[in-house]
Amino acid sequence: MDFDPPEEHRFLRDSVRRFFADELPERRIREMDRSRRVPRALWKRFAELGWLGMSVPEEHGGSNADVMTSAVLCEELSRQFPSLAVNWVLIAMTARMFREYGSPEQQAEYLPRLARGDFMMAFGMTEPGGGTDILQLSTRGAMRDNQWSVTGQKLYTSFADDADAILVLCRTEPVRDGRRAGGLSLILISRRQDAVTVRRLELMGMRAGCTCEVFLDEARAPTDALVGEAGRGWYQLLSSLDEERILSAAIYVGISTAALDLAVQHASERVAFGRPVGGFQAVQHPLAEAATELEQSRLLTFKAAWLLSRNRACSVEAAMAKLAASETAIRTTDRCMRVLAASGLVEDGPMERLFRDARLGPFSPISNEMVKNFLGERLGLPRSY
Repeated sequence: MDFDPPEEHRFLRDSVRRFFADELPERRIREMDRSRRVPRALWKRFAELGWLGMSVPEEHGGSNADVMTSAVLCEELSRQFPSLAVNWVLIAMTARMFREYGSPEQQAEYLPRLARGDFMMAFGMTEPGGGTDILQLSTRGAMRDNQWSVTGQKLYTSFADDADAILVLCRTEPVRDGRRAGGLSLILISRRQDAVTVRRLELMGMRAGCTCEVFLDEARAPTDALVGEAGRGWYQLLSSLDEERILSAAIYVGISTAALDLAVQHASERVAFGRPVGGFQAVQHPLAEAATELEQSRLLTFKAAWLLSRNRACSVEAAMAKLAASETAIRTTDRCMRVLAASGLVEDGPMERLFRDARLGPFSPISNEMVKNFLGERLGLPRSY
């Protein structure tokens, strides 16, 4: 068993850290966080660095990196600016959706543009009536005048206002025999039409992630805007869950790492009663606990990523990683905020942003309660919902 990271992972970590040091300092991150917007030019810069094309096949201009490499990038982005990592995961999932289910024409059209930073896509899944119970969705799609017409409402749709298109999960066939999972389709809707209205939501955390509410009033799309098979959209989404949970876990590993680094530095430099506060057990013990939990979360996350990179079953490990990493981020940012005390609340530094951003973890992209239900079933216990 070899725990030494590959050379390309060390190179990637160093590259991301140099990028933030040279091109995206804390001052600019704070500006984007306050404005709740990431400039499109920054994504173009990501494309130049090769980070947008990591999940894109080489024949379409990408590097076809595995999930372990993607997890490294997510962790490093989150150490500085978690909102960027959240949106990058959407870009990775976009590449996966077209790579696995897109037609040859869709792959040739969208994958190279994605790698170049010329195309951005949001996922319209959650609705006001439910997120976890998504199969009760009310958004409808139908063929009218030889094109798709989609009507409904989506909520908590990240990236929607900045995206060129929204991949909308909608019901295109009636429920048969009580099986709600069938009859759902994924239709690519252009953002730039009057029938699509987007309203930005002002979240407490991940503020630059561009989380939105989307209204579709007979939004139109050509017949070839269907991604994958008609009526199979839900099953296509299910195939992406493991990767999404692994990358989400990596985000919260990155948040915990950054918070711990800040707290250790502060504890080493802040002097009280004639010595650094890090010399007191009341400060040392919570940081030691945070470091231990962080290492556990990182190992679990990269084990799940390693399994998926080798096309091995990892649903349990991916769910455990998401659960462990997000809960660890909550506890770690709380412990580290207490070490920094009042200075942690000052918006000039990153701690208060990390504290806020971590709060999304327990219920996104799936609630930790639902993760526990899933794991309980895998332990052989009766279904609880």
